[in-house]
Amino acid sequence: MARTIADLMAETLAVAGVKRVYGVVGDSLNGFTDSLRKQGKIDWIHLRHEEAAAFAAGAEAHLTGELAVCAGSCGPGNLHLINGLFDCHRSRVPVVAIAAHIPSGEIGGSYFQATHPEHLFAECAHYVELVSNVEQMPRILDKAIRIAVAQRGVSVVVVPGDVALLSTDARTPGWLAPRPPIIRPDESEIDALAALLNNGKRVTLMCGAGCAGAHAQVTALAETLAAPIVHSLRGKEHIEYDNPFDVGMTGLIGFASGYAAMKECDTLLLLGTDFPYRQFYPEGAKIAQVDIRAESLGNRCPLTLGVVGDVAATIAALLPRLQRKTDRQFLDAALAHYRKARADLDALAEGKPSGSIIHPQYVARLVSELAAEDAIFTCDVGTQTVWAARYLRMNGRRRLIGSFNHGSMANALLQAIGAQACSPARQVVSLSGDGGFSMMMGDFISLTQLGLPVKVIVLNNGTLGFVEMEMKASGFLDTGTGLKNPDFAAMARAMGVHGVRVEDPQALPQALREALAHDGPALVDVVSARQELAMPPKTTLDQAVNFGIFLAKAVMDGRATQLIDLARTNLRI
Repeated sequence: MARTIADLMAETLAVAGVKRVYGVVGDSLNGFTDSLRKQGKIDWIHLRHEEAAAFAAGAEAHLTGELAVCAGSCGPGNLHLINGLFDCHRSRVPVVAIAAHIPSGEIGGSYFQATHPEHLFAECAHYVELVSNVEQMPRILDKAIRIAVAQRGVSVVVVPGDVALLSTDARTPGWLAPRPPIIRPDESEIDALAALLNNGKRVTLMCGAGCAGAHAQVTALAETLAAPIVHSLRGKEHIEYDNPFDVGMTGLIGFASGYAAMKECDTLLLLGTDFPYRQFYPEGAKIAQVDIRAESLGNRCPLTLGVVGDVAATIAALLPRLQRKTDRQFLDAALAHYRKARADLDALAEGKPSGSIIHPQYVARLVSELAAEDAIFTCDVGTQTVWAARYLRMNGRRRLIGSFNHGSMANALLQAIGAQACSPARQVVSLSGDGGFSMMMGDFISLTQLGLPVKVIVLNNGTLGFVEMEMKASGFLDTGTGLKNPDFAAMARAMGVHGVRVEDPQALPQALREALAHDGPALVDVVSARQELAMPPKTTLDQAVNFGIFLAKAVMDGRATQLIDLARTNLRI
């Protein structure tokens, strides 16, 4: 039988080290999936929705740092990939998407399921190209792989189903994945950065995902400068643990201590972060930034100095030029503030023997205490992200994945699938909201079909909680946020998954222990407090006024009982 373009694609991906392709089969994709079957080197991970495939591939790429692949058939099939690919692209993880296309002779003729994927994917990819004849392959796929790996982002290869079945005698391209280069600033720039930091009296470090692998260097820098360390959400897994200079996060879901350490410094050093919320940057401080991407320098705030370099390499060159600061007044005050903020947050995560309400903070704290020391956590957006950021304990071995840049609902379960597929020996825990979980609930059954022992903790509070809080904080009556949910545990059991529903806080620890220890997929349906407030680190006068307006509107709208419930929940009455 003749060797086809589809066979060449499968061979090329295998040479590049790809172990799995996530997707949903379909007519225009059949040649490719059959080539994977015949080859037997790459697993086809059969999911229920292509969006799940893209998120799962992104999670694999995030955890391994290596190329991951997803695929969808023509028209609606590959269009479903887009949301997950946006997340991959914004999280800067290397993913190649195979977008199968309608028959090549029908392109431009308003054919059934016709789209123009080479245009549609352009905004969420570094490289998108249509294969229209045999000669273009293998060059296009080879280039797509190289660009995805080099730029740590998404490449999309669009292949009409009939072209995939054409014969070819082209050689499979070799693949040599280069080791990442070590980049450090020019000597004059390091001198300038050292002078800036030496002159600072109150220096704060703000650390992001670009600090991965630089934990020792960052803490050494903080010790030299007597500087508190604030971290972004994506920096949490890399910098929070074993860190005597940590003062927590800032931002909308951060700590008061992280907020203050940023606002009250006279010199701020941004390390590997493109933290987006401009209102949390200090006014009047000198700001320097170190980032591997030149386009990130000064993207969020005016800089006194910006340098291109790896965080670890830049700090190593910088340390010998710094004067050790002996005045720890600013640092000690920030650490004391952090201890107070941490204690206040921990007080909200206690389970009272006589309590009848399950508070989400308590759920997150228990999950952190009971999960494996090398667990991989995924979390949905909204309030689940808040509790993960504040209560999951990182230790250098645990990982935390979410849709932290793209902010998509329904990511946690889907990313957990990819995490478990590429890390079968590790415990994977999905911290899901009821809104996110039910949005893409179809792929929950994929856990049993694929034999993936993911543990799903669903916070079932009957509302789109974060949206409801946003409405109230803006003075709006919450509208369209309520969710009429089923018994998720009963649904899980009907699918052959260990499922338990918890309504009593006293029953929660044992339910979580059993689920985490279960040999297979498990779901815990936690009926939790609906009106739990997730307070930002700094509340503004406008927020207070708008919340007061909401209270007045709620009374006039006949929602007095809702206000009583709000008070009882948050005052722990």
